[in-house]
Amino acid sequence: MTQIRIGIDVGGTFTDAVAIDTTTFEVLDQVKVPTTHDAGAGVAAGIVEAASTILESVEATPADVVFIAHGTTQATNALLEGDVAKVGVLGMGRGLKGRRGRSETQIDTISLDNDQTIETEHGFVMLDDGVPTDEIEPILERFADKNVEAVVVSQAFGVDDPTAENAVCDLVTRDGLAAIGANVVSKRYGLKVRTRTAVVNGSILPRMIETSRSTVESIGGMGIDAPLMIMRSDGGVMEIEEMQRRPIQTILSGPAAGVAGALMYENITDGIFIEVGGTSSDISVIEKGQPKWKAAEIGGHTTFLRTLDIRTEGIAGGSMIRLDGDKIAEVGPRSAHIADIPYAVYADPDEIQSPSLVRLRPKPNDPEYVGIETANGNRYALTPSGAANLLGYVDETAYAAGNPEAARRAFEPLADELGVDVETAAEMVLDASIGKIIPVIESIVEEYDLDPKLLELVGGGGGSAALVPYLAATTPYEARLAHNHETISTIGVGLAMVRDVIERNVMDPGEDEIQQLRREAIDSVVGMGASQETVEAKVEYDSSRNLLRAEAEGSTELQTRDLSQGTVDEAELRETAASSLDAEAETIEKFASIGGLSVYQSQETSSKFFGLISSSTQRLAVLDESGVVKLKLNDAEVYKATGELLTKVVDKVLDEESVFSNASAKLPNLYICHGNQLLDVSGISSREQIHSLLDVEFEEIPDSEQLLILAEKP
Repeated sequence: MTQIRIGIDVGGTFTDAVAIDTTTFEVLDQVKVPTTHDAGAGVAAGIVEAASTILESVEATPADVVFIAHGTTQATNALLEGDVAKVGVLGMGRGLKGRRGRSETQIDTISLDNDQTIETEHGFVMLDDGVPTDEIEPILERFADKNVEAVVVSQAFGVDDPTAENAVCDLVTRDGLAAIGANVVSKRYGLKVRTRTAVVNGSILPRMIETSRSTVESIGGMGIDAPLMIMRSDGGVMEIEEMQRRPIQTILSGPAAGVAGALMYENITDGIFIEVGGTSSDISVIEKGQPKWKAAEIGGHTTFLRTLDIRTEGIAGGSMIRLDGDKIAEVGPRSAHIADIPYAVYADPDEIQSPSLVRLRPKPNDPEYVGIETANGNRYALTPSGAANLLGYVDETAYAAGNPEAARRAFEPLADELGVDVETAAEMVLDASIGKIIPVIESIVEEYDLDPKLLELVGGGGGSAALVPYLAATTPYEARLAHNHETISTIGVGLAMVRDVIERNVMDPGEDEIQQLRREAIDSVVGMGASQETVEAKVEYDSSRNLLRAEAEGSTELQTRDLSQGTVDEAELRETAASSLDAEAETIEKFASIGGLSVYQSQETSSKFFGLISSSTQRLAVLDESGVVKLKLNDAEVYKATGELLTKVVDKVLDEESVFSNASAKLPNLYICHGNQLLDVSGISSREQIHSLLDVEFEEIPDSEQLLILAEKP
């Protein structure tokens, strides 16, 4: 049997599992089992059942598993439901500046959703004469008396030297409490925000440690030797031991799994990914093969947790309908799942006899939604899934495929109420549904200044067939469903790379500082199980915040992210490049190939002032040998270089492609093709830092090595 990767996605009702061939990255099979919230082992029982079932279905053994990961909503749910521990904050400082740490580490009760809170206790000691154990012990005793379950140790400037934080954490854990140093959660300056982020982390620490231990024991009992990985909120995975230190990294990891699937399985380079479930839709953006990020807010406060920028809308395949007279008032946010009634579209048509429209409230304080009641007294929900099936937008192979005749019978009372025919009623429902998604798409396009011509909309999730095909048919957007769309999140978990991000505040970083942070990120992912040979790292610098960031990711086995199943011929590469650049194939020119990468270009001419003035824009697409688009640039130039002349050519590129105004210069975004790799240098904002990064990346490059430098206009 070939080696396999297993991805498991723990949902509220079902736990999904997929098996993926590590050689071809083909999805071998997928299974679904009930989530075991009430079992003695908790959700771990369902995870084991899902893993066992998928192994049996593909006739594999535990020894064949080289990677196993699962996504979890436990951290998110804990914050939503208030299932959090009381946190004691032990602040520390040294010298005059350190005394300010007393107020900066004083974190008040943090308010969560649904009137839930994270309660805190506070203590503070000075470190001028070393770690004062005699002062710390009474504080810990007070914490214990106040039912504190986790302790955050936070020192002013502790990111520069975490020795004292680590020593006190060891002292705390000997007393039987969970403990975490604020420097472990974030390496950034900003004591107040760093401490608050660590408090949120500490509040979920005991529960996550408890659950993860039972999961590890359960998976180990199956005979699987591969380390258990957990999905992170940034689309990567981390080893279970790391999750037990930083469970905050799993918050919002559910939607992140779908984005990981879009990147790794669908190879989306520039697009908007819409993951549609039964109750809500998560909308995210991918540009130049990278998702967009934001700082997470919890309780109305900024944290140092970096998550994917995902917009959630209360519209999905199972959303219910509200009326305002003879018009559709809204579709969603309540769903058939919340109302606990079945979708009419999945009923036997013979069950839909003499249906009548009824008003109902999914929750006691909700406004009225409409459903139907049949002759035998059964009630069913009218949903976008029903409307899309009725109108023929749902392919029979799609997960949302139901019975169009059942949907037609169910929608008749609604059509009568609206004074239209059944098809028009269904269209009105779908128009209202996508009417909640289109403004989000437009907002994303405007906010990130995206080129709509280079974008594709891709739908994933079980409910995506209810909305995305109609969106494609009735708007100018090009939209399609992902392959295996119903399990794209689970596939994302199974394909995810071991990942970590380290941030540090640095003023004008030099080569040594860039290299040190890059090495820290690489060492972190290797320490979590990634094979050294597979690790890639990226460094970027935000000069407006003096923030140096290193991202590293790698695979647990000797595989890369190249999900190709062989090379494709030149004609197909050209067709793919043309499609990605929204151009005709005959207008596409191949500039050059380097290693396994090829650069294609397309010229677009525009005119103004009645054609008196014209300008030409060059678009570029970088493809690998298997036809995957690795990068698209809207207005860019390409330069050739060798390892020996790299520094000189880069200076020439910066001279020619920078935009100068008022004695300042905006540098172009640089990307360098070398071998089979594409180095992104777009996050660096000064010549010196660009050269420092290139010195690090190409330290051992042969003088004769051929490279391509892509420069995008700023």
